[in-house]
Amino acid sequence: MRDEVFMRLALELAQQGIGQTSPNPAVGAVVVSDGKVAGIGAHLKAGEAHAEVHAIQMAGEKARGAEIYITLEPCSHHGKTPPCAELIIGSGIKRAVIACQDPNPLVAGNGIALLEAAGIEVTKGVLEKEASNLNKFFFHYILTGTPYVTLKAASTMDGKTAARSMDSKWITGEPAREDAHRYREMHDAVLVGVNTVLFDNPSLTCRLEKPKKQPIRIILDRELKTPLNSQAVTDGQAETWIVASEQADPGRASALKDLGAIIISVPRAHSLEDILRELGDRGITSILAEGGSEIHGSFIKEGCFNEMVLYIAPKLLGGRESLSISGGPGFEWMKDAIDLEFQETAVLGKDIKITAIRSWKEGE
Repeated sequence: MRDEVFMRLALELAQQGIGQTSPNPAVGAVVVSDGKVAGIGAHLKAGEAHAEVHAIQMAGEKARGAEIYITLEPCSHHGKTPPCAELIIGSGIKRAVIACQDPNPLVAGNGIALLEAAGIEVTKGVLEKEASNLNKFFFHYILTGTPYVTLKAASTMDGKTAARSMDSKWITGEPAREDAHRYREMHDAVLVGVNTVLFDNPSLTCRLEKPKKQPIRIILDRELKTPLNSQAVTDGQAETWIVASEQADPGRASALKDLGAIIISVPRAHSLEDILRELGDRGITSILAEGGSEIHGSFIKEGCFNEMVLYIAPKLLGGRESLSISGGPGFEWMKDAIDLEFQETAVLGKDIKITAIRSWKEGE
């Protein structure tokens, strides 16, 4: 119980870095001396000091003989910063409580091994599930090389995302929309299809009062139909990447590049999985896929997603011509449906928010 109390504090500290440490994990650390907190720290930005550094520096001489609580195994290699495992050993800390092991092959148990070889008592697995969930983007990216994909949609109670006129403003109320902007803030990128750009002309930016960062805007647009005057291209609020076919009009590509867009040319036959791998190679660790309907249908049909966030408004649109959450052909048989596991439900104003993660079948 005592270990959990201090580890929860470390997790709260780590939470503050969500959305601004990518491609690094968010980490929190707490140094405890004689049962009292002597130092705290969080990793706040890639390339800057890690959580352990801040906590040990704050503790000073009190670190000698103390305990340290860390949400993730300390690094053991020289990167942009020195190894935290060596810092812990040099500080005189006698016990380390670690929530979960780092899957990064550069660490992967080596940090723990260094501590134990130096005679430091190591306790592992305290609030491991909570710590792993905190860094689900990082863990998925390290293990697969592809970004963690969250599908996000807002619908009426009958599953409609737009009226037959294509009007979609607004389905949900302000509390739900504000919550959706928090998801934009925490992901590396927000992704839409070109039809969303054509019909809604969205800015695709995080409009919280003081966002930690703006996500990269990714538009899937094989034929480069993105208008040259669209907000995502002209407003200068964030980077815009357009994924297009290699056969797309080079003149159009040049015009979009002149406006600041980055064009990623891929073979026409590229699947979503291929595109995600390309984006992963470019350092994108997480994507919020906001649709529209055809894009969601493609992600679902190809099974290229990890989580879904759905905001449901107490409204009914009806009609077969109203857009649904997921378009495309879908699956022919119920046995092929993708299983999800509900994680959370919440009431936001008049709307309901449901989050669910992919439940992987054997062999997937």
